Amino acid sequence: MAVPSRKKTAKKSSGSRIVALVILTLVITAIAGYFLFSPPKKKSASPQKAETSHDKPIVPRSMVPQDVVPLQPETAPPTQNKLSDYPPTTVLPDADKSGVNERGSGRLAIIIDDMGNSMSEARSLISINVPLTFAIIPGQRADTEVAAYAVAHRVETMIHIPMQSKGWPAQRLEENGLLVAMDENEIQERMSGFVLKFPGAVGVNNHMGSEFTEHEDKMAAVLQMLKKSNLFFVDSVTSPGSVGGKVAHRLGLRSARRNVFLDNEQNRSYIIGQLDQAVSLAKKNGAAIAICHPHPATIAALAAALPELAGKGITLVPASQLVK
Repeated sequence: MAVPSRKKTAKKSSGSRIVALVILTLVITAIAGYFLFSPPKKKSASPQKAETSHDKPIVPRSMVPQDVVPLQPETAPPTQNKLSDYPPTTVLPDADKSGVNERGSGRLAIIIDDMGNSMSEARSLISINVPLTFAIIPGQRADTEVAAYAVAHRVETMIHIPMQSKGWPAQRLEENGLLVAMDENEIQERMSGFVLKFPGAVGVNNHMGSEFTEHEDKMAAVLQMLKKSNLFFVDSVTSPGSVGGKVAHRLGLRSARRNVFLDNEQNRSYIIGQLDQAVSLAKKNGAAIAICHPHPATIAALAAALPELAGKGITLVPASQLVK
């Protein structure tokens, strides 16, 4: 009978569809679950091209040193400090130099101007252990202490009198300095005060004074007081027109004049060159006076060179031994 055969076939076909539907449902569920619950995939790091500006790569900020200072244009080194009121030394003509007997002998006095401001300067100079002369400016913060220390160590002292320069008042002058506008009484009163303050001093020289030393009447007032006090005068010759020597000779006052400034430039090689010139003058003339200041470069140069001068025929002496 044909009818029962169709029923069996219909049952098989219905069962197959149900199985296929279940399988499809499972596949769809699995795919949905994968996308819903799996972690997000990391993007692979790929090298990136640097951003550019005019074809030049931009350097990341973290790679730039933070303490780099842009280069500045080179500047010339500072010029050496020069002493404006101290004219240069007169250089020996070549003919005279050639006649100097380098194996000869001579006496040399070295005056250290502008002392009285620092005890350490005084100690450093005295430690060189050669004869020197300190010229102390009245009114400096350690003037009397330096004077006493020098006398205790048998170092000769002078009073370094401030006098008006041609650059005054633009160029500073100590408040106790001598001015051309002062009369004789005022000048001598100030001089008397200086002498009383430094009883151990044996002489005087001028501090600045390119204007004051050109006036005979003013210099006469100064030098008359020195003669009364039995002090000598060394003309620093800050002006070629100084009349200090002429007035001293007229008054019968012991005096001398400087020959060389050692440290118009505060440079060691320059100072040594000036010292060599002073040595040549001392050998040629028998004696010479050099003036310098307690700058660090000067003290260092003197400490290196002065102890060797005896081997060159030079005898270092206090300034008092060269006045006449």
